[in-house]
Amino acid sequence: QVQLVESGGGLAQPGGPLRLSCAASGRIFSIRDMGWYRQAPGKQRELVATITSGGSTNYADSAKGRFTISRDNAKNTVDLQMNSLKPEDTAVYYCNTQVVLWDYRYREFWGQGTLVTVSS
Repeated sequence: QVQLVESGGGLAQPGGPLRLSCAASGRIFSIRDMGWYRQAPGKQRELVATITSGGSTNYADSAKGRFTISRDNAKNTVDLQMNSLKPEDTAVYYCNTQVVLWDYRYREFWGQGTLVTVSS
């Protein structure tokens, strides 16, 4: 069983920063890819940023230049540093991990989400 715990969400002002963190725990053999997704009110969930076990990153166009994803493989955590926030960044942000379990099978897990509200 794998659990994802997200933290760091809350209220931020336009132009300000916010840092989200996600920690994975459980009976994990290894973690492959990790990422952040978001879902705005009335919209579908969309990719924000992903990072591979080797450190390669992928960003949505809306996040490039403003957001930075990073991970700590020793701690099984992934962070999303968000800068220059805009009201349109308001959404529930979800942590996602792709893991290899002890049966050598790939599995995908999601956090429950943390709300980010960007408003003055």
